[in-house]
Amino acid sequence: MAIFLRPVFHLLLLLLVLIPRVVRGEELSPERIFIVGGDRDYPPYEFIDKNGAAAGFNVELTRAIAGVMGLGVEFRMGGWKEMRDALQTRRVDILQGISYSEARSRSVDFSPPHSIVSHAIFARRESPPARSLDDLKGKEVIVFQSGIMHDLLEQKRVAKRLVLTATPADALRLLASGRHDYAVVAALPGTYLIRELRLTNLVPSATGIAFYPYGYGVRKGNDELLSRFSEGLAILKKTGEYQRIHDRWLGVLEPRPLPWQEVASSAAVVVVPLCFILCGALLWSRSLRRQVAIRTQSLAREVEVRERAVEELRLHQAQLLQADKMKSLGILVSGVAHEINNPTGLILLNLPILQEVYQDAALLLEERYKEEGEFSLGGIPYGRMREEVPTLLAETLEGARRIKRIVEDLKDFARSDNMPAMEPLALNNVVKAALRLVDATLRQATHRLTVNYADQLPQLRGNPHRIEQVVVNLIVNACQALPGPDRGIILETGYNRERGEVELKVRDEGVGIAAGDLPHLTDPFFTTKREEGGTGLGLSVSAGIVKEHGGTLRFDSQPGGGTTVTLAFPTGEEQAPP
Repeated sequence: MAIFLRPVFHLLLLLLVLIPRVVRGEELSPERIFIVGGDRDYPPYEFIDKNGAAAGFNVELTRAIAGVMGLGVEFRMGGWKEMRDALQTRRVDILQGISYSEARSRSVDFSPPHSIVSHAIFARRESPPARSLDDLKGKEVIVFQSGIMHDLLEQKRVAKRLVLTATPADALRLLASGRHDYAVVAALPGTYLIRELRLTNLVPSATGIAFYPYGYGVRKGNDELLSRFSEGLAILKKTGEYQRIHDRWLGVLEPRPLPWQEVASSAAVVVVPLCFILCGALLWSRSLRRQVAIRTQSLAREVEVRERAVEELRLHQAQLLQADKMKSLGILVSGVAHEINNPTGLILLNLPILQEVYQDAALLLEERYKEEGEFSLGGIPYGRMREEVPTLLAETLEGARRIKRIVEDLKDFARSDNMPAMEPLALNNVVKAALRLVDATLRQATHRLTVNYADQLPQLRGNPHRIEQVVVNLIVNACQALPGPDRGIILETGYNRERGEVELKVRDEGVGIAAGDLPHLTDPFFTTKREEGGTGLGLSVSAGIVKEHGGTLRFDSQPGGGTTVTLAFPTGEEQAPP
């Protein structure tokens, strides 16, 4: 009998150890150093400076993203073709600057662009101008090997011959030496290199011949790393740090100082006419005063119009920032949902089988218990385990189902296509179900839980599972806000006659919320618990569920004075219940 039972014991012990690990999943190790690849000669975006260190717009932007996201990075600079190959062979984790194309997207996943790169045709001063790619027909064109314009010119086949170089600098040097007809290079790097290399016989012949989104790229399927960089980029844009870095590296190039002879000549041309203008201005000053008074009134009206335009521009910028956040969320959902659903599906498939296995094994265990008395199972007395194991398996199965529902809600938040199935429900029953799910969390967080259910509440119409998810999230947040188990949590349902709404109030005696954080509680990825593993998605998903049910979610809090969250849904009734 003992020989037969030993494998069963081992199976149950392994089950209890492995299931939490599967549910939790895996995260990026915070100690890992990510290798960031870059072009050694693509200024001002990225290059190796005179001291042999990585420099440029991309490098400073990457360092800033790594800082806000807590990532360790190491730069590896080399030839562009070498870096593209290194990404596919896993010698680098991410490229910090790569132009998007449909062909490249088959092997590379791209972040939201941090720049738009404009490309130009460069020529010698004495050469006939080329205003478009069509003007390159029958010409010898120098182009940067493996760059995006190399791909485009290969596809269009407009040039008589393509001359490939290792770097944009080599392309411009070759053109300046008098060889071949034109060079096609990104406009800003080309202008930068002409100035730095003193290639005074070169000029841009046509600008804006092609525009490409330019951003981060990872190997196909490395969505988690890409989402971290995309989130960091969105944060930098919101804080203004991105604009500072952009202005420093990609602003208008400063012109060189003019020789003093040219300054004097230009000043003479300006000063002489200016004297005549000043004399005329003195004669007309009296008549102009009257016109100034009239114009002042007109300007006041124009200022009012401009102030309204500035406010509209600010609102549009806020909408663009929100759109960028939603794009980052879409990238995150596409990778994470698939990775979570696979192990969750395994759990949902295996747990019913394991429940049946335990039920069959329980007969043998009970027989041994009757014959031998108390014995140990997994280090715990069997008399206790025979009550706990079925509960553990059932709770784990319910937890896996909740994971599946949460992932589905996350997808709905990112892109909602269909409304959930609606049915009559009682808010008190939903609250009771939610309390059962978080019972263990509540027992650990507080010794003072008070629940008051109002009698004869009107029924609501909605999806009970989705509303239950909102209630669970509010209760868990209240538990996390408590500094110790001596602080309490109060749940109270009721009917607001004035508003015609059924309400649930969740009040905690926790640390409270800062006034500056209250307007952002339902923003995607906003969290005050990031160090404890918070993602900032819980309240965002909850707010979406409440909105689709026509309800409201209101927060009232003072730092140190606890928080009250009011969840309200309309009943559709004109009269209050008796």
